[in-house]
Amino acid sequence: MNKSLILQEVCILRDGRPLIEVDHVIQAGEILTVMGPSGVGKSTLLAFITGTLPAAFAGMGYVILGGEDITRKPPHARHIGILFQDDLLFPHMSVGANLAFGMPPGGNKSLRRARIDAGLRDVGLDGFSDRDPATLSGGQKARVALMRMLLSNPRALLLDEAFSRLDAELRAQVRELVFRTAKERELPVLMVTHDAEDAKAAGGKIIELESLSKA
Repeated sequence: MNKSLILQEVCILRDGRPLIEVDHVIQAGEILTVMGPSGVGKSTLLAFITGTLPAAFAGMGYVILGGEDITRKPPHARHIGILFQDDLLFPHMSVGANLAFGMPPGGNKSLRRARIDAGLRDVGLDGFSDRDPATLSGGQKARVALMRMLLSNPRALLLDEAFSRLDAELRAQVRELVFRTAKERELPVLMVTHDAEDAKAAGGKIIELESLSKA
């Protein structure tokens, strides 16, 4: 089964001028790192892939996931997970409720609870379902955010400076967990970062961008 993420002749324009261009195939379990300074268009590229490109930009090219052209599909129908530098957990919900929010609808209550409990065990947080997110450490919040995204059954994973708010030791631990999990689940991964250590740890191809609009 084809599980690759293909960015085919993708070009993002701002005010009619090219901002960023990418043409690449990310195979299942592989990580493509896109590096560049702030303002070069890294997060804008992710917005094009997820179908949330702001009106100030225009996108050209194709996003093909698992052999299917999803370029014109609405965001919820693309089945692409994304992790940001902030965990974005809902403070008024328990850890378990946060995870349930990311799950597709359907299934009985006991089955959904079993999936949540299993997911928490997978990230070393067994028994945390009823915890308040405010009581968690930064690393624990990052792991909950990762599992919430995984429980949505994504077919690809995007990382938007996902580790930049963590201290060095915690950053290495969470990064290893994310990369290992993506490989185990055969998810193609696109990571945007300005950090060379993140790029090195990913171990895949690195694309270094310069602003085309300034050329």
